[in-house]
Amino acid sequence: MTVQSQADRLPPLSEEQCSPKQLEVIRELLGGPRTKFRGPFVPLLRSPELLSRLQKVGEYLRFNNTIGFKNSEFAVLLVARYWTQPIEWHIHHSLALEAGVNAETVESISQGCRPKTMTLEETAIYEFIQELQNNQCVSDSTWGNAKELFGEQGVIDMIAHCGYYSLMAMVMNACRTALPDGATSELTSFPI
Repeated sequence: MTVQSQADRLPPLSEEQCSPKQLEVIRELLGGPRTKFRGPFVPLLRSPELLSRLQKVGEYLRFNNTIGFKNSEFAVLLVARYWTQPIEWHIHHSLALEAGVNAETVESISQGCRPKTMTLEETAIYEFIQELQNNQCVSDSTWGNAKELFGEQGVIDMIAHCGYYSLMAMVMNACRTALPDGATSELTSFPI
């Protein structure tokens, strides 16, 4: 059974249901580079101050990070797969392909397999994020490889990708946030 098979615990609020602070945060988010108020922002609106602060972190990671847009989208897919988060996958799957991530690479990630078609940078990101998620730490060789390719700021940005998108996945999984109308989950749960 997937997370999305049950009712959304914190569905979208109507404008009339929103407090002035919630409306302010919606305007703030839509005043930036994002064009839609969706996904994790819907349940996070219940804590408008938290949403305001988090969306600024997300804006930096998605649009201004130091590892590059293609690598950023690749990293998001790894986190979405780890958490089996269908909305995060739905939003970032097409962005990753448009950014130039190989379709075979994306398909391998969706199946929970190590892609055979990764670039040098993708390989470094894959190893870094896999170790961080699965071991709660990163080996010296993996750290050194990532630092050599992306610098110290890039390594920190990569860690932040893992943390931020994990938090967004946890919010949507716990709240059972619904996929957009007409969308179906492209991810299957891993066997237990």
